[in-house]
Amino acid sequence: MIWMAVSVGRPAARALLYPICAYYVLFSGRACRAIQPYLIRALGRPIGPRDVYRQFHCFASTLLDRVYLLTGQASHFDIRIRGLDVLKNRLARGQGCILLGSHLGSFEIVRAIGLSQQDVEIKVLMHEQHTPMLRDLFRDLNAAVAGAVIQTGSPNTMLQVKECLDRGGVVGILADRLVNQNQATDCKFFGKLARFPAGTMWLASVLKVPVILFFGLYRGGNRYDVQFELFAEKIAIDRQQRDQEVQQWTQRYADRLEHHCRSAADNWFNFYDFWEEQR
Repeated sequence: MIWMAVSVGRPAARALLYPICAYYVLFSGRACRAIQPYLIRALGRPIGPRDVYRQFHCFASTLLDRVYLLTGQASHFDIRIRGLDVLKNRLARGQGCILLGSHLGSFEIVRAIGLSQQDVEIKVLMHEQHTPMLRDLFRDLNAAVAGAVIQTGSPNTMLQVKECLDRGGVVGILADRLVNQNQATDCKFFGKLARFPAGTMWLASVLKVPVILFFGLYRGGNRYDVQFELFAEKIAIDRQQRDQEVQQWTQRYADRLEHHCRSAADNWFNFYDFWEEQR
């Protein structure tokens, strides 16, 4: 797919997505079942195979578009940005910022754009061990990607994050996917409790920098809508009430995530049992 995307072009590569996505709808039963509770809640109606297919196709489209974004071809896309001044104003004052994202839409938009702008340092805190093949393929396309990723769980993770922020850079964090079951907080999400990472808000409170929400929503074709929102100038958490206040801040994040999920339901790329309904 990467060879075709680079050699033949996006239209031909996109044509292959239709049979590929049909295959996954037919034979990836576990993922299809897992995404259904989300779709029913987000769309507010019964769903059918077409809705599930649309979800796979949207995911596949953003995955394919990574190839062009990582090879410096962002100009081929119609990217509409709102709220960028929220980020620019703080960077102009020399403030490092946490860019809080999710697996809704494409985070690659901001990383690719950031890599092309030498005056803005953007790092992404990621857990890449689960997708080593994709990681290696995309690093081959753009070697700078390797230097832009901070691996979670390493001994010097916190140090790398703080150094980037101290230099006035941006650290992106996807805050909707739980890695460690022992570091979770329950939040109401689409009317039912779901487990979100608790460490994200605690990390932000320790670093004491502005936190800005980011959503890069794929709207079909070559269009992306990018939204920046100020989440907090600084997150302050009392150690004696840590669990309660972490939950409250994480709930605020979950509320904004739900809002944007409703506006772009087919952009949700967590293909697993998010509410743990099947346990």
